[in-house]
Amino acid sequence: MAGLPQNFKYGTVLSPWIIGPVVFVLWILVLLTVKRSLLRWVRKRLARHATLIWADALVDAMSPVLTIAVWVSGIAVLDRILPLSARAVHVVAIVLAAGTTLALVIFVDRSAHRLLLQLALRSEALHGAFNLVQGIARGIFIALGVLIFLQSVGIAITPIIASLGIGTLAVALALQDTLANLFAGIYMIAEKPIAAGNFIKLEGGEQGHVMKVGWRSTQLRMLGDSVVVVPNTKLAGNVITNFSLPRDEVVVTVDVGVSYQSDLEQVQNVTLEVAREVAGAVPGAAAAPEPRLRFHTFGDSSINLTVFIQVRDFVSGLDVKHEFMKRLHARYRRDGIEIPFPTRTVELTPDTVAGLRVLLQNQSANSSNAKQDSGRAR
Repeated sequence: MAGLPQNFKYGTVLSPWIIGPVVFVLWILVLLTVKRSLLRWVRKRLARHATLIWADALVDAMSPVLTIAVWVSGIAVLDRILPLSARAVHVVAIVLAAGTTLALVIFVDRSAHRLLLQLALRSEALHGAFNLVQGIARGIFIALGVLIFLQSVGIAITPIIASLGIGTLAVALALQDTLANLFAGIYMIAEKPIAAGNFIKLEGGEQGHVMKVGWRSTQLRMLGDSVVVVPNTKLAGNVITNFSLPRDEVVVTVDVGVSYQSDLEQVQNVTLEVAREVAGAVPGAAAAPEPRLRFHTFGDSSINLTVFIQVRDFVSGLDVKHEFMKRLHARYRRDGIEIPFPTRTVELTPDTVAGLRVLLQNQSANSSNAKQDSGRAR
């Protein structure tokens, strides 16, 4: 060592091009080790508290961010040590801005992913459209990250934002129907007037089980096992009867008319007896509460009543109503209770009757005269 030149001993060993990489490597190794130890310690502490789910998600989101931060800080330290040219310094500044922006985008994206995942576990509709929502959110985060990066390196983003606004307006006009269905789907998912498995009836008369509530349309399985796809805008603007709310059990109503000569006490006893028999024997009917009956109208040709029978769900009610009508008709016939046909009674005054007789006589006379004239012509 005594024979080495002085400039070699101090100029080469203490050169920033030697010190810089050494410091950079040590910096990265030490901070990565500290990061791993710190995260391991935090995870052990969180494992004792099962309720701190969001804290665990925050730690998972911070892991790649801290890795990027370590490398970015190492590059910043290396930039301070090395005698770089102005062009190289500018490049390093761009790399640091890109690294910082990337860390921010990754942190927000991973946090949003965990948040959406937790919400999807609670919402069946969001679970079905999870990939769509995540893709939209990720696209927004990336776009904002790009704008932040461009602003940080000195590129004006005002013209870009203006161009994006014009482009967004053009896309919105081109996809007007699709966006209307999308926002209607958001309303359906948030408001939850219907859900998968509900039996509904639309204002137009379509009725069936809801198979899926999507972001653009809703699928209904009709009673004939055909599937109808209804755009969400139609559902949002329609009157919907949901037979599954507040519960699946519904009341089936059957309207009946009996003759004015009927004994109403007998009609009530016989009808309720048949209804109770059906409620206890037909699958889908509920034994409790018991069937009810109410007389309500003096009709043109009958006294009208309505029978109320509790059933398990709307579809079961169709079978219960079918069986009840058959048994009630047979019982009425056996017990002599008449279900009358519609009749009309026409009352004519004596003057009207006399006028009709004169009219008929004139028509008969005219017919006879016409026959005589025809015979003479022959």
